[in-house]
Formats: sequence, structure tokens, C-alpha cells
Amino acid sequence: MELSWTKAKAVFAGALGPPLFWLVLFFLVPLGIVWAYSFGHNVGLTEISFTGTFANYARAIEPLYLKIFVKSAWVAGLTTGLCLVVGFPVALAITFASEKAKAWLLLLIMLPFWTNLLIRTYALIAVLRTEGYVNMSLGWLWHGGGMIAALLGLKPIGDFQPLELLHNNFAVILGLVYVHLPFMVLPLYSALDRLDRSLLEASLDLGAGQMRTLFRIVVPLALPGIASGVLITFIPALGAYLTPDLLGGPDSQMIANVIERQFKRANDWPFGAALSFVLMYLTFIAIAIQALLSRKSPEAR
Repeated sequence: MELSWTKAKAVFAGALGPPLFWLVLFFLVPLGIVWAYSFGHNVGLTEISFTGTFANYARAIEPLYLKIFVKSAWVAGLTTGLCLVVGFPVALAITFASEKAKAWLLLLIMLPFWTNLLIRTYALIAVLRTEGYVNMSLGWLWHGGGMIAALLGLKPIGDFQPLELLHNNFAVILGLVYVHLPFMVLPLYSALDRLDRSLLEASLDLGAGQMRTLFRIVVPLALPGIASGVLITFIPALGAYLTPDLLGGPDSQMIANVIERQFKRANDWPFGAALSFVLMYLTFIAIAIQALLSRKSPEAR
């Protein structure tokens, strides 16, 4: 028995060794180097002195950068809320669909993952730009309305003015919802698919309406999935870089864009590293809150 256990430990160590080595070498070590940078300062164009200073963190919590952190958290929170409002009915519809339809609906939800994020973002630009499909469709409707007004002898409605749908906060939030919606739908579906449907039938049989059953039975039982969906949607949205950079304007930049500028344009790696780790600390706080909510959920009890 002892020999068998020794062999089992050897097999386990052999299986765990390569991925653990990869994780340490290509994730933990680079992360530790960036963390060390956050306690240094520039002494030249390419040289960094590691002095153990907290000046970079003190600068990171100055009002200017705190305002950007707060705005990024607000945008990420609004994105998460919209994904929850849109994603919950979608996940509910997939849960109660037939087995054949469920497979196709899940395929449609996962289909965006098969396309590069950059391509999807440029496709959204083609939709939202001044000469994009939205403004082209609205212009066609406006022109048609003008022709009808002329036929009826009404006052001309004037020329169509394209809507400013790009390079603003609206475009950033729309793009973030578009990108992160599958991250909300999949954990919601996973939680809803495990529900005991006899509880729903009992609630309806006892006189509760569909909306009351939804909010008093379904939502509390789905809280672990809601918490997971909120977490894995909020964190990537908080650190989003590409979407605000391509869809946003000068006042739409988020903290990830500021971090990118510190590493590339300003060449201030210590301050960029400090901003990165402040963002990581906020991520840890979000994970702790999600774990606390999961522990308090009815399913956990």
C-alpha cells in the first residue's frame, strides 16, 4: 500500500510538474518583476533603480488617477449591469429551450469567441461610424419620411444629420457589452440549468405568478451564477484596453489606456507597474466580494 501511494505521488508530481513550471516561469516570475518595478524609479532612459519607494503608489492614488479609476469602475459596473439585464433572459430562454434548440443557442453564444477581438471591434466601427450601417439606415428612413411629407404637402423635414455614435462613452459601453455579454450568459445558464424545476412548478401551483416565481425562486437560487457572471464580466471590463482605445474619444479613456501610455509613450515603467498592481488589488477585492456573496447564497447553505 505504501509503495502504491509512493507511485501515486510520483505520477501526480509528474503530471503537475510541467504546467506548474510553465505557470511559475511565464506568469509568476514576470509578475514579480513588474511588482518589483513598482517600487523603483527611472534613473535614465532605460535604467530603473529598485529603491523600495512607495512614491509610485502615492502618485497612483492622486485625485487625477483616482478619478480615472472611479470612471473605469463606473463604466465596468454599467457594462456588467447591462450584460446582466440582457443576459439573464437569454440564459433563461436557453435553459427552457428544447435540447436541439439549446445546442444551437449555446453555439450562437460562443460563436464570437471564434473571431478575433480586433476584427469584431472594427466590425462595430463599421456599424457605428458616420457613414456606417446605422446612419445609412436612419438616413434612408429619413429620406423616405421626407418624400412622404412632400407627397402629403407637409413642411420639408430638412436634411438628415448623422448621429455621433463613435468616439464617445456610448460607443465604449456598447462595445464592452457586445464583447462581454457571452461571459455573463454562460455562467447564468450553468446555474439556471441546475435548478430543481419542481420548485418552480410548486410555486406556480400555489398561486404565485410567473414574475413572483422569477424573483422569489429563480433569482435567489441563481445567485451563485449571477455572482460568477458579474465577476468574470466586471474584471475584464475594468481592465479593457482595446475597446476604449478604438471606440472611445479623448474623454473615454480607461485606466488600462493610462497604463499603456506609461509603458510605451511616457517610458515610466515604475509608475505603470504601480497602476497595474492597484488595478490587480481592486481585482482581488472583487473576487473576495464574490466569494462572500457565494457563501451567503441559499445554495451554499
